[in-house]
Amino acid sequence: MSADPNKAAPGHGSPGPADDHRDDALLARQLSDAVAEAGALALSMFRSGVKAWSKDDRSPVTEADLAVDRYLHQRLTALAPDYGWLSEETADAAARLTRRRVWVVDPIDGTRGFMNGAPDWAVSVALVEDGRPLLAALFAPMLEEMFTARRGAGAHRNGSALTAGQRADLAGARAAGPSEALDRLAAAAAITRMPRGHSLALRLARVATDEVDVAVSRADSHDWDLAAADLVVEEARGRLTTLDDAPLIYNRATPRHAALVCAGIRLHGPAMAAARSGTAPDAAPPLSPVTTHSDTP
Repeated sequence: MSADPNKAAPGHGSPGPADDHRDDALLARQLSDAVAEAGALALSMFRSGVKAWSKDDRSPVTEADLAVDRYLHQRLTALAPDYGWLSEETADAAARLTRRRVWVVDPIDGTRGFMNGAPDWAVSVALVEDGRPLLAALFAPMLEEMFTARRGAGAHRNGSALTAGQRADLAGARAAGPSEALDRLAAAAAITRMPRGHSLALRLARVATDEVDVAVSRADSHDWDLAAADLVVEEARGRLTTLDDAPLIYNRATPRHAALVCAGIRLHGPAMAAARSGTAPDAAPPLSPVTTHSDTP
C-alpha cells in the first residue's frame, strides 16, 4: 500500500449508502451476537485441540484463529457489505482506506495463551468510524466475560455498567504491562504489579472494570489489539493514549502504534508522566501494514 502511513484514512472515502441510515443500536446487538458465536466456535476448538504454526514474522497462529476470522468475515460483511475490513488474520487491502466505517478484528487476541491452555484470550471486534471506535464487543469465553460498548452509550460487562477507577495517586496503583514499562512506573511511585496476561485487549479492559489502575504496552501493538478495548475504556471514563497524550487513530495505512498508557481519567496524567520517563520520543517505527507483532506488547 502506497499511502502515507501517518495519514488517517477516515473521512476521505465514500461512506457507503447505508452508513447514515443503519440503526447503530441494532448493529451493536448484532455485533455482540456474532462475537459470542465466534467465541463459542473458538472455545469448541480450544477444548478439542488445534494445529498451530508460526507466521512469517514468527508470531503464532492456529486453525482456530483462521476459522474464527472466516466466520466473523462472513457474518459482519453480511450485516454491512459497504464497510471496510481489517483483521490480523486477513491479508490487508487498500480498499479499507476509502471507507469511513471499518470492521477491526482480532479473531483470537492472546493466541499464545490459547495454545497453552490459558483462559485469558478473547475475540475482539470494533467498528471504527472516521478513525475512532464506534461499537465494540470483546468476549473471553473461558472467563465468561462479554464486554460491549457503544459511543455515547456506556460500556458494560455481561450487561452491567462499567466505571474505571477514579484514584489520582500513582502510589499503590495496580499496574499491568511489560516489566520494563512497570519499572518506569515503579521509579516514580510504589506500585502493585499485576499479571501482564496474554491478551492486550483484556489487560486494557481491566482498567474499565477497576481491577487494574494502570495498563501499559510497549510499541508494536496494532489496531486489532486495541480498538475494541479502547472504546470500552473510554465509555467507562478511562483514557488510552500515546505517551504524548494523543488519542489513537485507527484505519491508517499502517495500523501500528507506539507505546501506550491506559488509566482512569484522574490517574492518566500521573501515569503517563511516569511511563514516559526515560523513553524515546513517541513514534511508531514505519512497517508494512501487514506486519504483526511476535509477542504481547
